[in-house]
Amino acid sequence: MVKYEVTVTTANLAQAPTTNNIFIKLVGIDGESKRTWLKSIQGTAAFHLGAKSHFSVSCHTSLGKLVLIEVDKRPLPLFPEDAWFPSKVAVKSPEGDYYNFPIYRWISGSEVQLFREGTALRNVDDTHHLGKYSREKELKLREEQYRWDVYKEGLPHCIKAENPLSLPCEVRFSFTKTTEFLYTASVGLTELKLKGLIGSKENWSNLKDIDKVFCNKTTPISVYVKNHWEDDALFGYQYLNGVNPILIQRCAALPDKLPVTDDMVFLRGGGCLMEEMQKGNIFLCDYKRLDGLKANVINGKKQHLMAPLVLLHKTPEDQLMPIAIQLKQIPGEDNPIFFPTDSKYDWLTAKIFVRSADFSEHQLNVHLLRTHLLAEVFAVSLLRNMPMVHPLYKLIIPHTRYTLQINYLARLLLISEIGVFTQFAASGGEAMIDILKRSLSSLTYSSLCVPDDIAERGVGTIPNFYYRDDGLKLWEIVHRLVNGVLGYYYKTDDEVCKDSELQKWIQDIFEHGFLSQTSTGIPQKLCTVAEMVKFVTMVIFTCSGQHSAVNSGQYDYGGWMPNTPISLQRDAPTTKGATSNATMLQTLPDVNTTAQGMATMWLLSKQSSDFVPLGQYPEEHFFEDGPCKVIKDFQGELHILSAIIKTRNQSLKVPYTYLDPVVVENSVAI
Repeated sequence: MVKYEVTVTTANLAQAPTTNNIFIKLVGIDGESKRTWLKSIQGTAAFHLGAKSHFSVSCHTSLGKLVLIEVDKRPLPLFPEDAWFPSKVAVKSPEGDYYNFPIYRWISGSEVQLFREGTALRNVDDTHHLGKYSREKELKLREEQYRWDVYKEGLPHCIKAENPLSLPCEVRFSFTKTTEFLYTASVGLTELKLKGLIGSKENWSNLKDIDKVFCNKTTPISVYVKNHWEDDALFGYQYLNGVNPILIQRCAALPDKLPVTDDMVFLRGGGCLMEEMQKGNIFLCDYKRLDGLKANVINGKKQHLMAPLVLLHKTPEDQLMPIAIQLKQIPGEDNPIFFPTDSKYDWLTAKIFVRSADFSEHQLNVHLLRTHLLAEVFAVSLLRNMPMVHPLYKLIIPHTRYTLQINYLARLLLISEIGVFTQFAASGGEAMIDILKRSLSSLTYSSLCVPDDIAERGVGTIPNFYYRDDGLKLWEIVHRLVNGVLGYYYKTDDEVCKDSELQKWIQDIFEHGFLSQTSTGIPQKLCTVAEMVKFVTMVIFTCSGQHSAVNSGQYDYGGWMPNTPISLQRDAPTTKGATSNATMLQTLPDVNTTAQGMATMWLLSKQSSDFVPLGQYPEEHFFEDGPCKVIKDFQGELHILSAIIKTRNQSLKVPYTYLDPVVVENSVAI
């Protein structure tokens, strides 16, 4: 008779404990144990919150190398059946070998669950018949649990779910996340109702009254924006370090649709447009994806959405300053080009229209499509095609946390027919789907990869571009993580080509995420280690750093509504000299539209207390020394980058924190 020492850890997670009886069976290459009741003198306390409990399992002979464990549970007499969330099971064999079995999922009901030993295995390495059987059974179940669905034709596919509770337990919000999310939302709306703002369909009579919306909800940057929103310097700065830092590009030649000449513009430091373009000092922001769209109707009033072109100049003082704004794509007498030398309200109104257009471009293309919707595709494909034992699953799964539920809630509460965005944004409703379709059709693989994107836009040398500086460093750190971990398991290109699970994962992403559009440049298969490493780096960066860069500052820059109006009520001026303070106030969104927009931005910028920063892995998936060392090095590099960013920010009027690893969440979780 031999004994195996078994240690079971219950997660330190609200509602994770169980009062049920737990049973286990150990399965090795030379045999299996009997189904054993894990009894303890602690009774039901053996599986309480965060408990690490020890048991022994007796066998007649050694089972050889352990392959998997079978776990099931039964309720005690007169006790209800409940769910249990174990973290892992560790086993010490009679020979002194240690085996780890990561679980990290809810176990409910009485069905027997299979869990693999923690050593990562590609399908070609999984040669034991029990391992193959377990792998096939797991993927078959996952294909049933995680089904593709079409939310709207022409958009990336999503997970099929009737409601949040129909999502598989392991991808739902924790109790803590659910409670805090609902609390933040309800408190914000209650405050606005008490102030009478939610029901008011009136125009703002003066800008000072906007302070009443959330007078006690400010950030240092939102206060700075309120005080400087009219400044050209802040207007230009936001293209580099605001929530939409991926639109600006170097202008080597003026487009025909923007007929600006030297005698129209004033360039600090002298010179002409051609000379400054040759020096790389002229930049263009083109909102062409918004052209020709039908704007929303809010409070019974037609709204307005422009597709501006903005020309900017890098001054000798290294500031990025707007020098010309055209609010529509086609030049004409009724489409004047505005300049800083125009009257105060002509120029300010033109900038307001640009900032409102930027809100739509940012929310729908940069934020929703390029982070949320793509992250969901990456996650669903992973869960359908990769068993827990696969190294790619172990590497990517932390970066999918909460994504499926937050996206379901976005479709339900933000972009549905009764959603906040649909009801209160100029680009809500019909225009919203058109923008998303246009954005997907113009999306490219290279634009999702920070080094390629920076090079293609020609913004590699523009000063004070902290998104670029931090993003490139973070990309390289993530790339070294991916290269180190996956390089441990894939030594040759041929091994990549022959991994059928890996190939199915990328094929599903190409088909369901990018709708099989070859123009995107998204690979349909992975043929080399280098290709695999780059693609997985893009996936992890998109789900973590990129989402943080385009999400975390929403309230910073949108908390003062005139800087980021979600809708505008007057059409763009067709002549100069027709604007005033009164027309500006009439152009801005109504009180209730403002309140709804600010409340939503506050909610979407609010971190939950169970936030997991980039590089922290509470769930232990890797156990081999090689990957564990790579992860430790990764964490060290993130710590150094955080210190560098904090040191730099000390000297900045407007610090750039969104890519500081300590505030970057591991996944798209909000």
